[in-house]
Amino acid sequence: MAADFSSPFLTVMTTTDSEEVAERLARGAVQARLAACAQIDGPIRSVYRWQGAIESEPEWRVLYKTTAARYEALEAHIRSEHGYATPEIIATGVVRGSADYLAWLEEETREADVD
Repeated sequence: MAADFSSPFLTVMTTTDSEEVAERLARGAVQARLAACAQIDGPIRSVYRWQGAIESEPEWRVLYKTTAARYEALEAHIRSEHGYATPEIIATGVVRGSADYLAWLEEETREADVD
């Protein structure tokens, strides 16, 4: 399903099976300027159906703050670095936010100039 964002700013969420993987996903995205910030929380308990069985496992959640312009690259980063066959990647548009914070978010996700 193609992303259609009406907001220029997004929060993007994923979950993973370890704190170490969550840290790697978060740091990699911020370092590559795909997100201005990534917050990790957990462990949380996820209950879900997978391949016909009900599973219940601890997970760590990563919440990225980014722009719609960087979403495709962030999704590609999560997919390439994630260990799950079908990682959760959910983006939500930011309806409102402080002007200073959103300006910072935009600045920190700006693609680096290439000489």
